[in-house]
Amino acid sequence: MDDLLVKYGYVPDQEKIGRGLELIASSLDEFVSPERLKACFSLMDLTTLHPSDTVASVEKLVAKVNGLKEAYPSYPLPASVCVFPNFAETVARTRKDPALHVTAVAGCFPASQSFLEVKSLECRLAVEKGADEIDIVLPLHAFLAGDYAAVSEEIAALRRVVDEAGAAQGRRIVLKVILETGVLVSPANMAAAAFLAMEAGADFIKTSTGKVDVNATPMAAYVMCEAIKAFYLKTGRKVGFKAAGGISSAKDALCYYSIVSAVLGNEWLDKDLFRFGVSRLGNSLMSAIEQTSVSYF
Repeated sequence: MDDLLVKYGYVPDQEKIGRGLELIASSLDEFVSPERLKACFSLMDLTTLHPSDTVASVEKLVAKVNGLKEAYPSYPLPASVCVFPNFAETVARTRKDPALHVTAVAGCFPASQSFLEVKSLECRLAVEKGADEIDIVLPLHAFLAGDYAAVSEEIAALRRVVDEAGAAQGRRIVLKVILETGVLVSPANMAAAAFLAMEAGADFIKTSTGKVDVNATPMAAYVMCEAIKAFYLKTGRKVGFKAAGGISSAKDALCYYSIVSAVLGNEWLDKDLFRFGVSRLGNSLMSAIEQTSVSYF
C-alpha cells in the first residue's frame, strides 16, 4: 500500500482534510442557488436497487424522467437511471432520450463475492442488453487480504470485458469502480484502493454501494478527490468521482458538489466526471428549487 501512496505522492493528511471540510461546511448556506441545485440534479444516477423491483416499476421510473421536460421545462435530465443488470434492457427500451444513460450494477453487486467468470458474464450481458455504464465493486476480499495484484487483475479483466462488449455494438462503455469506503475505514486504504482502481482502467471511482453500515461520507469523498487529483497530475488522465449511499438532501448534494469544486476544480463539475448515486435526492432537490414540497419521483 505504501508503495502506491509514494508512487503518486499522496498520503492523506487528516488534519488538513478536516480543516477543508470545516471550511466547506461553514460556507454551505452561502453556496445554495437554483443553478447549483439544478446542476446537482443533472449529475444524478437515479437509482432503484430493491428486491421488489419489477419491469413495471422500472418502466414507471423511466417514464417519470421522460416526462420531466413537459412537467418542469427548465430542468435538465438526470445523467442516468441505475438498475440491476436484468433491467438494463427495460431502461434502454423505455427511455426517450439517449442522453439519459443506462447504468447497471454488475460483477455480483454488492458483495463482489463470486467467481471472476460469473462477474465477467454478468458485465458482458448487461452491456449486450443496453447498459451504457457499468458499476462494479472493488474485490474487497482481495484488497483486505493485501493481495493488491489480484485487485488490479480483476478490475482490468472486467474493463476488457465491457470494452469488448461495447466495441461489438460500436459503443464506448463507462466503468465505475465502487471502493466501499465504509469497509475500507482508513484514509490510507481509501487512497490505495482509489489508485488501484484508476490504474486498472476505472473511468470513475465511487464511494459506496449503499448496502453497508457506513456509506458515503465527506471525508471519504475528500480523500478520493485528492487521490484523483494526484493521479491526474501523475498521468494526465482525468477520472470521475461518484458519491453514493445515503445522499438524500439538497444540503448533502451541495456538500459533495463543494468538495469536488474545492479539490478538483470546476472542470470536474460535469456529468462526464462527477455523479451522485441516489434514490431519494431527486425530490429533495426539486423541493429546494421550487421552495415547496415536491414528490415527483
